[in-house]
Amino acid sequence: MNMTKEEKNLLDSVERGEWKRISDFQSESARYSNAARAALRKDNRVNIRMAERDLLRFKKTAMREGLPYQTLISSVLHKYINGRIA
Repeated sequence: MNMTKEEKNLLDSVERGEWKRISDFQSESARYSNAARAALRKDNRVNIRMAERDLLRFKKTAMREGLPYQTLISSVLHKYINGRIA
């Protein structure tokens, strides 16, 4: 398996027994699972108009990446509004 240096260091650390389960693991696991579900929930629909050439570029890019073009558009918008792309 090809691992990055960081992944190898993490695996070595786990194998040396340096990682310990937190005392209230079930509760914390549920809390983080619920937060992730809420963050990823897509419960609103939006219709937008865009130039055909832009939509075609989204579709081509999405095809290369192996994901639906709507997911790509949503991801680009999410990253933009959170300041991760300009």
